Amino acid sequence: MERFFRDLKTVERIQRGPWGSHIVSYATQLHVEGYTRQYGQLQLRLIAGFSRWVNQKAIAAENVTAQHTGDYLGYRKRRGYRLRRGDAATLTRFLELLRNGDAIVQHRTPAVTTPVECLLEKFDVYLQSERALAPTTRLYYGLFARQFLNARFGSGPVELGSVCAADITRFVQRQAAKLGSKRSQMMTTALRSFLRFARYRGDITLDLAACVPTVASWSFSTLPKSLPAVHVEQVLASCNRQTAVGQRDYAILMLLARLGLRAGEIVRLSLEDIDWENGYITVQGKTGRSSQLPLPADVGQAIADYLKDARPRVSSNRSVFLRSQAPIRSLTNLSTVSTVVRRALARAGIDSPRKGAHQFRHTLATEMLKQGASLREIGDLLRHQNPNTTTIYAKVDLVALRTLALPWPGGVR
Repeated sequence: MERFFRDLKTVERIQRGPWGSHIVSYATQLHVEGYTRQYGQLQLRLIAGFSRWVNQKAIAAENVTAQHTGDYLGYRKRRGYRLRRGDAATLTRFLELLRNGDAIVQHRTPAVTTPVECLLEKFDVYLQSERALAPTTRLYYGLFARQFLNARFGSGPVELGSVCAADITRFVQRQAAKLGSKRSQMMTTALRSFLRFARYRGDITLDLAACVPTVASWSFSTLPKSLPAVHVEQVLASCNRQTAVGQRDYAILMLLARLGLRAGEIVRLSLEDIDWENGYITVQGKTGRSSQLPLPADVGQAIADYLKDARPRVSSNRSVFLRSQAPIRSLTNLSTVSTVVRRALARAGIDSPRKGAHQFRHTLATEMLKQGASLREIGDLLRHQNPNTTTIYAKVDLVALRTLALPWPGGVR
């Protein structure tokens, strides 16, 4: 509490009421998450006022619910207090702390679970335990399976035994008309996986997965979407490394540009994954497989500068990259890394048709090929499990491809 209030009388007044010790715990949590003194004071005064209001209303402290927080905010508004945007969220977080500390009763609202949702929960467990699929892949598979089930059964009973090939074909045709080629392929793959799961459970006896139509796609029909090497250097130079955010973003972009890491691999990177003594970095891949990569000196220096000068010190979080503003936490999802890339492209004045992080991976492979690296070496660095995945980069080696091109009949006119 003393981190936010210097006056001991104020500290004593804040702790009055039924939840004094819990308010102290909440203050400690605010400090760990990097909140400023001013914002922490606002939150703690709000919570202290709520605690006093509960006493005045003679509400049993253990029976307080979310309804009471709404009533309290209404009371404050009537008394002339200006409600701030985060007030409701602050009280909600405090109630969660009280529940975790068994200070109030856990009022659980029974979840309304439809037959579709029950089946999808089991499908997700199957994808995780039997197929060992990455969380993002499971999310997409569940999304398409939900669309199919809702289209076929709605909110009624799910009778998979009544599904026939015509149902599957109609669904695929209807969805493919609204989706691009890649997305349509993912949709059919997800649907096949779900139908195999249904057969595995015994819900269907026929191999309906074989009835899922194939979406037209031609292998290697497009070039990898990469950036010119000069644009990569401009993106790196756009980071203001005099600021904490700039140092963090520069380290992230270096991992993308020099090692070709995926966005999810950067989010999952922990302090224990970096072996400074031997110059290695351990990368946790999509399916939980870990790989060791050499840590280039410039990448290591960028990470070290961030850890030494810019990474928030108040957090006990072991993730390498953290939010720069309170609450100080790990980067939550892949879109955070994509946002770093999108903003860096904008700062550098580069109008790239692709704004995501994956284009740096394509750029690294393309540049390695130009410098004489073999496809196997590129596949090893990018950690491709299937060698065929790397062969797409053979198309960008224009010099080598010209030697294979047949002369035009009749010559050039």
